[in-house]
Amino acid sequence: MLPKYKRVLLKLSGEALLGNQKNGDPFDPTIIEQYATEIKQVVDLGVQVAIVIGGGNIYRGMNEADSGIERAQGDYMGMLATVINAMAIQAMLEKIGVYTRLQSAIVMEQVAEPYIRRKALRHLEKGRVVIFGAGTGNPYFTTDTAGSLRAIEMKADVILKGTRVDGVYDSDPEKNPAAVKFDSISFQDCISKNLKVMDTTAFTLCMENKLPIIVFDMNQEGNLKKLVCGEKVSQVSKVMAMIVSVLLRGSGKLLM
Repeated sequence: MLPKYKRVLLKLSGEALLGNQKNGDPFDPTIIEQYATEIKQVVDLGVQVAIVIGGGNIYRGMNEADSGIERAQGDYMGMLATVINAMAIQAMLEKIGVYTRLQSAIVMEQVAEPYIRRKALRHLEKGRVVIFGAGTGNPYFTTDTAGSLRAIEMKADVILKGTRVDGVYDSDPEKNPAAVKFDSISFQDCISKNLKVMDTTAFTLCMENKLPIIVFDMNQEGNLKKLVCGEKVSQVSKVMAMIVSVLLRGSGKLLM
């Protein structure tokens, strides 16, 4: 099985690391192990993998009026949460024999390399998985934007946005059982309907740089490998429903 993509950026949701547990722990070890195994399968194919992960399982930005924490301070707290998640993914990957490097946009030499673009590119070329922590290093930017920015800088072929839902809905299906799923949707509709696939800044970066985005269910075993090899995941499991692929090449059309 030959991969379709040579270099990919995998954007993971921090909240997905919670799994189904409700004991207050920020991680479900089985989810982290599953993700690491899926990533290893792709690395074994010779694909170069970079990772950006969110921090929502540990800290999410809150309304300043409610929390008393100003937006910029809260964003920095969120960046630190992403580094914790990145370290957890790194530990599990190395446990199963995958060489990694963790780079942080905020300097913390004891746990991560500082982000240096050329160094990150060399790591990828040597077959190491590069994990980017601390977002962009600046407040007011989401980890989706960080993922888009790093993918462009790394000259990735595609962004693979792994979530724990099986497609794009008009509202959060985990909170609204009546949420409607879109079988296909245009880039313009994602913006006009305010769908939370990625934020507008991240979308714009991808559109301007002609960078494809694929949104898929990371919790379905084998999905990542199938996507990297160019298979249509929607044909693999009807129960999973659809995997949405947003290809932004100026026209704003969504391709399946």
